[in-house]
Amino acid sequence: MSHLLIKIWIHGVFSTKDRIPLIKETFEKKLYVHITEHLEKDFDCGVSAINGTADHIHILFLMSQNFAIQQIFKNIKGESSHWINSQNITKDKFAWQVGYGAFSVSESKVKSVEEYIRNQKEHHKKQTFANEYDAFMKKYGLNIVNR
Repeated sequence: MSHLLIKIWIHGVFSTKDRIPLIKETFEKKLYVHITEHLEKDFDCGVSAINGTADHIHILFLMSQNFAIQQIFKNIKGESSHWINSQNITKDKFAWQVGYGAFSVSESKVKSVEEYIRNQKEHHKKQTFANEYDAFMKKYGLNIVNR
């Protein structure tokens, strides 16, 4: 085969430092647009959905063949927190929690994951982020170490 054929959907999740509700409604849309543009322009990742709550975000994107998952998450988290702080978008010092979750998504599940991400605020009226995180860990057979 002479060409690389790669199509891997990633459902990424990461939270604000100490899960403090730092993502305010006044700038969350700007943040999502900024992260989307950064992923698409600098990492050649097609973003399908991005949304969250005051203390975490979810992103569904197509993985680029040119970058490792660790590079992508380290950069988007570092660059976006620097952007928020340098723009004085919030009076609080903004930072993301160390770490992230990255889960592959089957093509047949993309639409349901997009819907799940788009409905984050409604979803979290019924379930906390901590409970959601624990459910992800169990679903993917991962040990719960440090949330």
